[in-house]
Amino acid sequence: MKARGGHLVVDEIYHGLTYGFDAPSVLEVDDGAFVLNSFSKYFGMTGWRLGWLVAPPQAVPELEKLAQNLYISAPSMAQHAALACFQPETIALFEQRREQFRQRRDYLLPALRELGFRIDVEPQGAFYLYCDVSAFTDDAQAFCAHFLETEHVAFTPGLDFGQHRAHQHVRIAYTQDVPRLQQAVERIGRGLRRWQQR
Repeated sequence: MKARGGHLVVDEIYHGLTYGFDAPSVLEVDDGAFVLNSFSKYFGMTGWRLGWLVAPPQAVPELEKLAQNLYISAPSMAQHAALACFQPETIALFEQRREQFRQRRDYLLPALRELGFRIDVEPQGAFYLYCDVSAFTDDAQAFCAHFLETEHVAFTPGLDFGQHRAHQHVRIAYTQDVPRLQQAVERIGRGLRRWQQR
């Protein structure tokens, strides 16, 4: 890649949202990589559109030109909120939330498997399960619509995330607390029975 003038660009937006280990940054193995990150996931500032780019020093002059022409700076309020993220008491809150995500995953993963969803890999981070629903359907979009319309449970068809067997996969987020997830699992079970009786 480097021999051909290419550069490694890595999205580390979920960095910090791992369970049981701290994921290394790509910069630990390639200090010439471009690293994209944001305050939206670990820091919970979704929608604030505040992030950063770590780049090799030789790229900074050209990146500054882009920045000057695309935006001036982030709003003051967002900058102050971002600074507050690094306070020890704020980090403690983020760590509590990370543990809550792990507990939600640990509940939802076996519950969905028991219902017949195939989930080959236990996620080690983020807050999503990517589920194979081929035991039920080969039309993930219709499957998702069914659950939204009949059970008021929303999950996303795989085609929003790629092409490979996307029609047989759905993505389910565990961003709600465990009692709400329990309610969702009950509704999914009921919805599966209705789906199979069509």
